[in-house]
Amino acid sequence: MERVRRAVDRIRREGAPAPEWAVVLGTGLGALGDEIDVEATVPYGAIPDFPPATVEEHEGRLLLGSIGGRSVAAMSGRYHRYEGHTLGEVTFPIRVLRELGATTLVTSGAAGGMEPLWERGDLVLISDHINLMGDNPLVGPNVEEQGPRFPDMSEAYHAGLRRRAREAAVQMGVQVREGVYAGVTGPNLETPAEYRMLRTLGADLVGMSTVPEVIVARHAGMRVLGTAVVTDMCLPDDLEPVEVEDVIRVAGEAAPTLSALVRRVMESEGDE
Repeated sequence: MERVRRAVDRIRREGAPAPEWAVVLGTGLGALGDEIDVEATVPYGAIPDFPPATVEEHEGRLLLGSIGGRSVAAMSGRYHRYEGHTLGEVTFPIRVLRELGATTLVTSGAAGGMEPLWERGDLVLISDHINLMGDNPLVGPNVEEQGPRFPDMSEAYHAGLRRRAREAAVQMGVQVREGVYAGVTGPNLETPAEYRMLRTLGADLVGMSTVPEVIVARHAGMRVLGTAVVTDMCLPDDLEPVEVEDVIRVAGEAAPTLSALVRRVMESEGDE
C-alpha cells in the first residue's frame, strides 16, 4: 500500500479529477485514447514503481481526462508476464487506478480466435476466462485493505456492462461476439495441438494479458468490461504463420469501432 500510495500521490499532482473508469489500451488499440478529452499525461517513467513499457505499440503513459462526461484514467500500454515482470508488477497499475478512485475497469487487447465461425477483425465481449499462466497475482500475503483473501470470481466480467455493450452494438449496427478468453504466458504463439486443447477446455479466444488484471480488479471490488479484437484465426487444421505487423494492423483497423462502443457504454451509465 505504501508503494501504491506513492504512485497515487505522484499522479494526483497533475490535478486531474479522480477517475470513475479505468481503461487498459491493448496492442494496436491506442486509438481508444483518442476518445479521451485529455487533461494530463503522465509517462510511466515518472510514476514510482511503474517500469517502462517494452512491447511494440505500447506507448507507456497514463492519460487522465474524460470520455462522454465520465472521468477516466487510461493506460496507454500495459505490462506482460513474458517481459519478465511478476504478475504483481503486471497488475500494480490496477491497484493504483483503484486507489485513485476508479470503480470500473475496461480492458482491451488483441487475441487469437479459435471459434471457426468468427473472423479476423471481430469485436468480442469477454464473458469469462481460464487462467493458464501458471501463476496468480494474488499469491502471497493478502492485504485486507485491498481485498479479501479468497475473492469470488463467479462473475468476473460484469453481466450488466456486457448487456449495455450488446445494446450499444445494436444501436451502432455493429456485430459483437461473446466468448471465453484463455490467458497464457507467451511470448510464443500456440502449436496446433495446444489450440485443440484450449478449445476442448472451452476457450474461444487466447491471449497473453487481461486475466491477471481482471483478477486483481475483482479482488479490489471493481466491475470489469473485457473486450478483445480477433487479430488472427487459430484453427489447428488450417493454421497459418502470424506476423506481428498483421496483428497490429487488424487491431488498429478495429480500434475506431471499439472506441465508439466503449464510449456508448460509458455514456449509458445511469440510464438504468
